[in-house]
Amino acid sequence: MKTPNIAAVILAAGKGTRMKSKKAKVLHEVFFKPMLHHLLDTVIATDMQQTAVIVGHQREQVLASLRDGPTPYDFTPVVQREQLGTGHAVLCAASACKDAELVMILCGDTPLIRAETLQAMIDRHQESKAVLSLMTTVLDDPFGYGRIISDATGRIAEIVEQKDATDKQQTIQEINAGIYLVDRKFLFSSLQQVGTENSQGEVYLTDIVSIATRQGHRVEKFVHRPAIDVLGVNSRVELAQAHHELQIRHNRMIMLSGVTMYGPENILISPDCQIGQDVVLHAGVQITGASVVGKEVEIGSGAVLYNCQIGAGAVIRANAVLRNCTVKEGEKIR
Repeated sequence: MKTPNIAAVILAAGKGTRMKSKKAKVLHEVFFKPMLHHLLDTVIATDMQQTAVIVGHQREQVLASLRDGPTPYDFTPVVQREQLGTGHAVLCAASACKDAELVMILCGDTPLIRAETLQAMIDRHQESKAVLSLMTTVLDDPFGYGRIISDATGRIAEIVEQKDATDKQQTIQEINAGIYLVDRKFLFSSLQQVGTENSQGEVYLTDIVSIATRQGHRVEKFVHRPAIDVLGVNSRVELAQAHHELQIRHNRMIMLSGVTMYGPENILISPDCQIGQDVVLHAGVQITGASVVGKEVEIGSGAVLYNCQIGAGAVIRANAVLRNCTVKEGEKIR
């Protein structure tokens, strides 16, 4: 199957008021880098050929973070000068997407989404020949999220936002995950039809779903579980949850490479560190700053290493604090 030209449009213009911060929400760090960077890394790992990032609040800082890092990102900046809703934000990207056949819309505050999930959605969309595919998930407590209204056959009829939902609609547990894959021509023509007759007075991106169904287009659900992968970060509590999830994913990968961890849920290793085979890490260990740990090293509980070179077979005592240092092969730090 021929891969279509797909543009990723990332919504990163909002203030994120629930973070209670002067800093733009998408610049808050989770697992060693801004959450927006995690999403861009994920997009790069898929079949999408181009990326547009929509910025607004603190746009100079957001753009600088993407351009001035150790590995600058290749993207097209799009400025949303007025915060008139998600639909308006996507409309601002029309010119940036003019060469694409499909547009995938994502939110910049979703650092946990996996590349394989997005790729699976792309593949399913092509197979179904849908005009619009929408990612959904199911929550025990769906408060605050747009509800998926399905017809008698189980297909999506529309999305109703929390503030506009009836009491009955608010009992629905299937929610909009905020990730869309849409035919480009339909996307921008339908957004031209969306009004602001809602409780927020905004152009809702979600309205393209009901427009598609009214026009007889095929709309597909892509239901994804677990929900944590697709939910946005809106508060410091959710920021901590996202950090922990990424930490556990990284530790799992390290353990599968041949490293023993006692208490992986509270061991922290930054992604730029190298850990050799048959290393044993006890609870509470922190290894950061591009440290390199050789084979068969044992590091005691609570030890903290920053930017260190640890030779094979070395032993680091519990609660040791080492910075910018070299430990020789077989050396024991007691």
